[in-house]
Amino acid sequence: MPGAKNAFVEFSGVQKTYDGETLVVKDLNLDIARGEFLTMLGPSGSGKTTTLMMLAGFEAPTYGSILLAGRSIENVPPHKRDIGMVFQNYALFPHMTVEENLAFPLKVRGLGKLKREARIKRALDMVRLGAYGGRRPGQLSGGQQQRVALARALVFDPKLVLMDEPLGALDKQLREHMQLEIKHIHEHLGVTVVYVTHDQSEALTMSDRIAVFNEGTIQQLAAPAELYERPQNAFVAQFIGENNRLHGKVVAMNGATCEVEIPGAGNVQALAINVEAVGRPTVLSLRPERVKLNPTPGSLPNVFSAQVAEVIYLGDHARTRVSVCGHDDFVVKLPNSDGVGQLERGATITIGWKTEDCRALDTP
Repeated sequence: MPGAKNAFVEFSGVQKTYDGETLVVKDLNLDIARGEFLTMLGPSGSGKTTTLMMLAGFEAPTYGSILLAGRSIENVPPHKRDIGMVFQNYALFPHMTVEENLAFPLKVRGLGKLKREARIKRALDMVRLGAYGGRRPGQLSGGQQQRVALARALVFDPKLVLMDEPLGALDKQLREHMQLEIKHIHEHLGVTVVYVTHDQSEALTMSDRIAVFNEGTIQQLAAPAELYERPQNAFVAQFIGENNRLHGKVVAMNGATCEVEIPGAGNVQALAINVEAVGRPTVLSLRPERVKLNPTPGSLPNVFSAQVAEVIYLGDHARTRVSVCGHDDFVVKLPNSDGVGQLERGATITIGWKTEDCRALDTP
């Protein structure tokens, strides 16, 4: 929300073009609160990394202004912005020890030896690498190197820490562990973090708010639960989490709800989010875990017969693909309970869902 009194970082009317033609970031207005963990999420080419690079000072905005703590930083070089940076490739000096890597930004800022040593010890203890100060990066695992990169970004107590896909090079288990570690460090220090990723689960796990980018604009800015449960357009619904999409036409508007005709399948009751009028096309968005198996007759407004096409057992739940409403790729996530074990390919079942769990959105 631009203009917020507690804004620590402010993008106002920011645009970025290359070669005078390619518009990468379009009229960006974004406020980031002090102490917030904000993630910029989106596909490749959506403008999120360019936005981060403008904040870091490695790119200059073509139009608009960027403020940090109320001051314009457009003419401030990167090394004078008091910003910590963590990259995907770690960017550690291979010929230096861990302690020497952490000492480098402190020497640049003119800190004396005793102060440097105290800061380095505190930073290494924070990332649980206190015993590794004498090693070189090549003697560390990928996860340990990323911890060193994080410690180096924090060692000089920056106002702001920027992270550009910092966990992309790690394997799944280590990446998930580091997500929680970074989240806990942020909570402990209260530093402002701006994080860039294309990994939706990473964004949902770590963030206070998420800005979903596409084609140079923010499609939606919200807390993780709000973004997942209440997407405001078809792009966000499709990009965040797994999502069933049913194409149809609005045949009735009833205040906050609408009735949508699915060709050859009947009508569906849904929340009217950004549908325009009766007779216009819409895309219905429905999360797989919101679909009920064999609902009690009369308990749900939307009930359909479906045929099981595939059942994948995943331990705590079964991911079931069914044919329903003219779609063969409709997914139902069912918790591991008595009914799941009886599902077989080719079986006819009944599924249903609530009106409030089905969102009528714009057509992409």
